[in-house]
Amino acid sequence: MTPTELKSAFLTAYNQEADAVYFAPGRVNLIGEHTDYNGGSVFPCALSFGTYLLLRKNGGKTVRFRSLNQPEVTELGLDQLTTPLDKTWVNYPLGVFAQFIKRGIEIKEGYDILIWGNVPNGAGLSSSAALEVVTAYALNDQLGTNFNRTVLAQIGQKAEHEFAFVNCGIMDQFASANGAKDHAIHLNCDTLDFELVPVKLEGVKILISNTHSPHKLDSGAYNQRVAECKLAVEQLNKVRPLKYLAELTEAEFKSIETAITDVTAHKRARHVVGEVQRTADAVKALKAGDLVKFGKLMNASHVSLRDDYEVTGPELDTMAEEAWKIEGVIGSRMTGGGFGGCTVSLVKDEAIDTFIDKVGKAYEAKIGIKPEFYIAEIGNGACKLS
Repeated sequence: MTPTELKSAFLTAYNQEADAVYFAPGRVNLIGEHTDYNGGSVFPCALSFGTYLLLRKNGGKTVRFRSLNQPEVTELGLDQLTTPLDKTWVNYPLGVFAQFIKRGIEIKEGYDILIWGNVPNGAGLSSSAALEVVTAYALNDQLGTNFNRTVLAQIGQKAEHEFAFVNCGIMDQFASANGAKDHAIHLNCDTLDFELVPVKLEGVKILISNTHSPHKLDSGAYNQRVAECKLAVEQLNKVRPLKYLAELTEAEFKSIETAITDVTAHKRARHVVGEVQRTADAVKALKAGDLVKFGKLMNASHVSLRDDYEVTGPELDTMAEEAWKIEGVIGSRMTGGGFGGCTVSLVKDEAIDTFIDKVGKAYEAKIGIKPEFYIAEIGNGACKLS
């Protein structure tokens, strides 16, 4: 939908015109998976599709939430904005309101809010982060709080922790808030230092493959991985003080890895330490124009996520393995939290049609689900459209 169509939908929903229209993008992570909450580096980019938020001050004491993607309508008093609701999409924007209030910001009057997003839900492209960040950006503008984009990302992350109960890292919200067209973000998730790296893909496209096997981070599997990494840190602390697994080089890890007595925690730690190194190497390769090396590192990332982190599953594995068979595919890996969702691939222009045809047919034959493919355009971060 265009902003004009969205404004018309707002008028239909509330019988009043919207005061403003905001947008925040989804993201795809090129490499660096499950490193963010382990203090490591990641390499995401914002996408050209995302979540739109329209609002108006309604002069009352309630906030009304509607979405063109969901059926329910929720109306809450200004004194009800700090308590999570039973399972509902509203918890994502509501959690952002709560974070502003926790920071001492007084919300004196109500809003009518309309949401629409074109990030596929459950695809692992951060529809939830886009919703959190667009809400934070809108409130920041409406309330004149002047929080910078990094703070807005942190507000979104906290909302996810406390209202969606997912112990996510900062990457998704950070990419949605700080993205830049035709650039990826090399982000240190511990210090939040970041570098915008130009993505120059001559004759190559970023192709996202949606398995249509929805990933559900709130299923507990994600939080379980977080706990297993914490256990690895606790056991390693007996021989070397550290806060995060990402503090270790691969050589350092090998020298003390026997301190991790839990077999599963050991595998999780091995992935994280290796993935941090792969991410650093991949950024260097991109800067040097060595896409072949970048692709090999993507493939190695998927194997590690499959074997050591165990977050892929048959859908993502089939999608990646079929992609590896296609001539002209430089690299392919799962992206996002896993447990379903999408893969991201670097594909030469002349191989794209073959990829979509052959990988699509092979995946459907094996899994029984028709996949979807998107050629990704790297877009800007959150903004006010009108």
